[in-house]
Amino acid sequence: MRPFEYQAPATLEEAVALLQKWGERARPLAGGTDLIVQLRRGMRQADLLVDVKRIPELTAIRYDPTEGLILGAAVPCADVADHPAVRAYYPALVDGAGIIGGSAIRQRATVGGNLCNASPSGDAIPPLMVLEARAEIAGPKGRRSVPVSSFCLAPGRSALAADELLVSLRLPPPGPREGARYLRFTPRGEMDIAVVGVAAWVRWDESYTRISAARIALGAVASTPLLAQEAAEALIGREPDEAALAQAARLAQEAARPIDDVRGTFLQRLHLVAVLTRRALRDALQRAKGAQIDGE
Repeated sequence: MRPFEYQAPATLEEAVALLQKWGERARPLAGGTDLIVQLRRGMRQADLLVDVKRIPELTAIRYDPTEGLILGAAVPCADVADHPAVRAYYPALVDGAGIIGGSAIRQRATVGGNLCNASPSGDAIPPLMVLEARAEIAGPKGRRSVPVSSFCLAPGRSALAADELLVSLRLPPPGPREGARYLRFTPRGEMDIAVVGVAAWVRWDESYTRISAARIALGAVASTPLLAQEAAEALIGREPDEAALAQAARLAQEAARPIDDVRGTFLQRLHLVAVLTRRALRDALQRAKGAQIDGE
């Protein structure tokens, strides 16, 4: 790993000024669990690391019943997974943040960093997508907001410009009769990368007999995490019986664009998309009724 400079600004303005000055030669540093490895392996280059963990706005978690959740980009995954409001109102985010790396990694790794790394298999990204999270971004031209569903552009490439910084993630407050779930498959229980990940969000109608709204997001089956829109739309207005869930699973398979690699084959991934879609939907429906699922 080649030498680099290190600065830890105390304000957002200072951080943005450094990124603007150094441009492509600078990299923001939150947890560093991806970035440091990439620098060591020569996958990324940097002359300056801008440590953002001293900026209060980036390290805060705040929940308000009317505004929803505001999650600072540098909050460690462990703090997200243990936060009472996140556990109570956004359990699908706990599903994702709570399985990133091992327990030691989660003390450093951040949900914001998982998103900015823009890996197709990022465990925090599908839950954020189905929960309609927005990425709040700051740069020299001011602030802008981007849906997480359109934040990842390609493997390792995000919507962030070189002089921009992810400040926070904003999730709307949950409504009545809503529930979400994230599941992944890995050969090992910990310290592994998803072969397939699926997040599902549903809302029951007032009678709790039919699905009035749904979203499904897939990870590790395309160049970026993606929304399986047709699969979700096929559920609307239907009773969530086996036929409805099977159709959603099949349409999710059609949305997937998996590859063969050392972690899984094309056919294995297609099979897992169907299995995990059905399971995630069932669990989301249970959570939408206020019930706990196995293991909670």
